[in-house]
Amino acid sequence: MAVHEHSHRTAGLRLFSRGPRTHSAATAPMSLVTHTARDLALASLRLLTGFVFLWAFLDKAFGLGYATSSGGGWIDGGSPTKGFLSSVAAGPMESAFHAWAGAGWADWLFMLGLLGIGAAVTAGAALRPAALAGTAMMALMWLAEWPPARQLSDGSPSMSTNPFAEYHEIYAVALIAVAAAGAGTTWGLGRLWARLPVVRDHTWLR
Repeated sequence: MAVHEHSHRTAGLRLFSRGPRTHSAATAPMSLVTHTARDLALASLRLLTGFVFLWAFLDKAFGLGYATSSGGGWIDGGSPTKGFLSSVAAGPMESAFHAWAGAGWADWLFMLGLLGIGAAVTAGAALRPAALAGTAMMALMWLAEWPPARQLSDGSPSMSTNPFAEYHEIYAVALIAVAAAGAGTTWGLGRLWARLPVVRDHTWLR
């Protein structure tokens, strides 16, 4: 890139007496537009990803009638982990997930994880801790669904569409991407969060 820019500047000097100034003025707006488009794209990805986790919390907590039926929410006494974990039918952690299904500690960890990740990513603050927690959660959910299996433990087809890549990996990569890019500064509280003394002293909290 540096060599490429240098060659343009040299050509400009040979052809026009004010070549460097003209070249800089021509390229600056395009650089600004590209930078803005990237920031907006990452901010959009951040907001959509955060809302996935936030909506999952709201639906499971209050039984909004989507994945969780009305009256079956957490506040109504329902368990946000029992249905999913008790239905695990493949993979090396099948028995462990069955044992965790409906446990109070599992419900609390799962719901606090959804709320914390969703709120942080949507707000654009604490993206790095949220990415770490979200990736761990997605890894566990990937193990629960176990896409590599062609058959379930009862011998029936698993109906897996891909032995490795599916939506849990996509969510994890999206979380890592917005955290690595610092995508909380556009349409988010990233700058305000970064100014907090504790965050300045511990950059992993960004």
